[in-house]
Amino acid sequence: MSGIISQNVGRTSGLVKPVAAGGGAWTLIKTLTASADSDLSFVDGTDDVVLDSTYPIYVFKFINIHPETDTADFTAGFRDGSTAYDATKTTTTFYAYHNEADGVTGLGYASGHDMAQGTGFCQIGGDAAGADNDQCFSGYMHLFSPSDTTFVKHFMVNMSNLSEADYVVNERTAGYCNVTAAIDAVQFKFDTGNIDAGKIKLYGIGDS
Repeated sequence: MSGIISQNVGRTSGLVKPVAAGGGAWTLIKTLTASADSDLSFVDGTDDVVLDSTYPIYVFKFINIHPETDTADFTAGFRDGSTAYDATKTTTTFYAYHNEADGVTGLGYASGHDMAQGTGFCQIGGDAAGADNDQCFSGYMHLFSPSDTTFVKHFMVNMSNLSEADYVVNERTAGYCNVTAAIDAVQFKFDTGNIDAGKIKLYGIGDS
């Protein structure tokens, strides 16, 4: 037998066509642009935002987020059907850092950012972010099956931050919303001061 086999299904002859890289297609749902905003919120069913069973995976991309205040920490809150962003969460964070002067490096576990069954906003990156005109941070957060009403809702964050002390910090946070109710909105804000500038883009990833 010869010819191209469409996606390898265990056959032993012919040319095998690989699965398309990256899995399912990415669909841009919404872009929010900050301009001295206290927070940026993505609410299912509001302003063309989709955050339901339409997609199994959602990705938030943070682009050049610039704080109004030095040493502000970037945080996220999840809404589970009420009007408050107080879904119960457990999180963990680790980070690597290197300063511009090439004198300090490190890798560590950020125990101070842990949340254990907390209902407040969780720190997700931009640790001690810098407010100088050229300072900002960028990254992304995956949110899995937010509309599931059986399992907890997992999320993972990867951020690259230029801190107020001129360090590059790669911070990675993972956690879950320990609720069986659907997560229907996510809000982002600093723990102090406004989001002076930057964009957050919400994408949906279809089934692969």
